[in-house]
Order: sequence, then C-alpha cells, then structure tokens
Amino acid sequence: MARQRVPEGPPAVLPVQKLRIRYAKRGRLRFSSTRDFQRALERALRRAGVPMAYSAGFHPHPKISYANAAPTGTASEAEYVEISVVERLDPEHVRQALDSALPEGLDICQVVEAKPGALADRLQASLWRLEFPGLGEQELRSACERFEAESSVEVTRTFKNGPRSFDAREAVVSLEVGAEKAGCAILHMVVRHTTPAVRPDDVLTALRTAGGLTPPQPPSVTRLAQGPLQTADTTVADPLAPDSDVAGA
Repeated sequence: MARQRVPEGPPAVLPVQKLRIRYAKRGRLRFSSTRDFQRALERALRRAGVPMAYSAGFHPHPKISYANAAPTGTASEAEYVEISVVERLDPEHVRQALDSALPEGLDICQVVEAKPGALADRLQASLWRLEFPGLGEQELRSACERFEAESSVEVTRTFKNGPRSFDAREAVVSLEVGAEKAGCAILHMVVRHTTPAVRPDDVLTALRTAGGLTPPQPPSVTRLAQGPLQTADTTVADPLAPDSDVAGA
C-alpha cells in the first residue's frame, strides 16, 4: 500500500528585511526571564502590527532570533534580538511602535536594518557595572588584584545536566575599580563570551575564592554594553555600528 503523503501546510512568505533591536531591562523588569521577554515581545509585535515573517508548516512561528540574554535579576542596557519582516519598514517607526507596546522597564533603545553576517558573531564580550553597597574601594581593589594575579580560577555552577566546573579567570579581560559613591564601591569589568558563559555571579565567586572578597550584601549588576571586543584597548564596541566603526574587533 502506498504511503499517504502528509500535507506540509501553507508555504512561508519570504522575509524582505531583517531588523536588529537593542533593548534594555530596567528597574523591577530586571527580574524578568528570557522567556518572559519573548512572550512580551511577541505580544508587542502583534499590537504594533509589525508584518512578521513566519516559518512554514502547520505550526508557524515568527522569525525572531534572541542573542546572549543577561541572567535573570541583572539589569541591562544592551540586550539584542533580530526579527525578519515581509515588508520594508522604517526602523525608527518600528522602535517607537514596539517601545509603546512594551511595559515600562522593557525599553526599545535602537532598531537598525541588519547587515550581512550573524548578530551572534558580533557579540564577543560584555561590559558590566557592579555596585557594592557598604564595601570599601580598597577592599575591592585588593581582591581584584589577587584575582588578576592568578592564571586560573575554577568555579562550579549547576547546569541542567548537573554541576560543572570551569575557569572564570580566562574570560575576564579587564577589571577597573572606581571611586566609592555614597559608601558604594564600583567595579567595571569586561568579560569575554565563552562556552560555558562566564556570568557576573561566576566572577563574584572567583573573587571570593581567589581574592578573599566578602561584600556585606550582594551587588547590583548592570550590563552596560556587549559587542565586538576591541583588542587594542580591551573595550566593547557597538555591534549595530557599521563595520568601519568597529575595526580591530
């Protein structure tokens, strides 16, 4: 007996434009998970009437690509997502429409037309700001110096498949301690994106292990930037800028 052919569903409409979006997680919305944002963005796209491209088949999904989201509980000024649309759109109009459709604290900062190449390939490192209430600048500086003197500092984190140990030192490109602000020591750090990802809490664990850091309370953490790593001065460039603006990455 001949096998009956199963229909494949309606064909997908091909996208004509890709848009890259930078958004921020601020205030209480820093506690939103990646899945929370995905649901909020899909609702916002529908409300804003963005003509999304969809996958083919009987269960089509909007073509949205998420890249390297910050851990739940950390604020961020530099989260990225890419969408595909079936009509050419003005990026600024999309930014305004989506920003109005999302809750305050999930803020659309920038929308640009995607250039060739994968967005994920341009997200090579992150710049983080950590504020330590009640911690002195010198104590933080001494812990960072001891950490940086080590060639390797292993930390352990629990993944879906169980605990896993990895080196947190290799991923840390630079640590810069700033002046205290109202009894709050400030740390800026550039961390290279690796597999597994070295998160700010991993670096804090390493600072306790190798540097003896004992902050009186957990720091507030904000991602200020992520993008191409500029090897000349260990800074993080804008991944949405033209290639000529991120030379040396």
